[in-house]
Amino acid sequence: MVQIVAGYELFPNGTEADVEAIQNAVKDVVPEGVEVIESSVKPIAFGLKKVSIGLLIDDSDESIGTKIEDGLRSIKDVENVECVSMTNI
Repeated sequence: MVQIVAGYELFPNGTEADVEAIQNAVKDVVPEGVEVIESSVKPIAFGLKKVSIGLLIDDSDESIGTKIEDGLRSIKDVENVECVSMTNI
């Protein structure tokens, strides 16, 4: 079984978005075979913040990437999701 460590950044739709709620919702929307191993809120600019997450992914499902991004985009107040890193372990 191949495992992947991936980093994602979730950008809220504005400064009024509850980034802590976004951060807490991540664990509820990731599909089976994906574990949240890191999560933090980071400032961007002008009061806007982003949620950075690290995921440990079981790569046995070929569509796991799509499932992850669809789940992350389904979180309330998330405007954009970006995969910023991916490494096989």
